[in-house]
Parts: sequence; C-alpha cells; structure tokens
Amino acid sequence: MSPILQAAADLQAFCRARRWRFCFIGGIVVPRWGEPRTTADADLTLLTGFGGEEAYVDALLASFRPRRHDAREIALARRVVLIEAGNTVPLDVSLGALPFEERVVQRSSDFEVGPGSTLRTCSAEDLVVLKAFAGREIDWADVRGVAVRQAGRLDEALIFRELEPLLELKGAPEAASRLREILHRAR
Repeated sequence: MSPILQAAADLQAFCRARRWRFCFIGGIVVPRWGEPRTTADADLTLLTGFGGEEAYVDALLASFRPRRHDAREIALARRVVLIEAGNTVPLDVSLGALPFEERVVQRSSDFEVGPGSTLRTCSAEDLVVLKAFAGREIDWADVRGVAVRQAGRLDEALIFRELEPLLELKGAPEAASRLREILHRAR
C-alpha cells in the first residue's frame, strides 16, 4: 500500500473507532472516479456540526502530529485541521457542518484500494461539485477526467442542484457554465 493510502487508512481507522461520520474528498478520490494522478496528501471531511468542534480538533491533535505550531487555532478559526500521519503524509481534515457536507458524507461509499482495504470516499457527483467549486486548473482537469470516465453515469441534475447555491455564495456563477461545457463534451 502506498504511503498516502496507508496514512488515509490510519486516519479512517481513527475516525471509525470513534464512530465519527466522514469521507475522503479531493485528490485521493480522483483515481476512483476519474483519471489517476498523484497527490501529496489526503483530504477528509469530518462532520462536527457547529459548536463542539474543539473535542474533535483536540482528539485529532492528540493522536496525529500537527503541521503547524498554531494548528488548533487555525482549525477553530478556518475549520481545517492540518496534521500529518505517522509516516509524515500530510492530512487535511475539514470540519463539516453544512447541509451539503452532510449529504456528501451520506452519499459516500467504500472503495477497495487494496486487498482487504477500503477507504470511505465521496461520490463521483460530489467530487465534481467540490472540484468545480474549488476551481483551480488542477481541479478542472480532475473534473474533465471524471466527466470522461463516468460519461452517461453522472447524475447531472444532482451536481447542479448542489453546486449552483455554493457558487452563488462564492460569487462565481460562471463556473456552472464551464462545468456544463465539460459535461457536454464528455457525452
């Protein structure tokens, strides 16, 4: 198993032992739904709700090495815990509380990453939403890869139902047009 997958498996085991609700998002999920690519870290959404995040943050920081001296303060202010696994792979744990994040975790499923080893990952549709919302060029490349590999299988109505309100909040509604074009070309 690769160091990144091992780090993700360790984080997942930690979360499951506490019966926390979570799923992996980002680059580590791309090979499941899109074109394989390398990534340097593992990103996870952990449902904490609003209020009480300190207990989650403190438990993570007690068991994983913080990547910054002010990791606790950053986590509570920006809702992301920056830690690293025992094998030094960076782990970004987003503290989820929005209804969209709850739905992402509800729609997630296990994916076999090796013999007898699975990771809980977001759906292809949610990966597209998250990547289109982030909007970096590497994210758009990932969206194109998912669109091509999953052509005809994506629930486009779900994607736009989830994405458009997020883009409105971000003030970037033009990203929806870019996504429509990518999906059209992939068909």
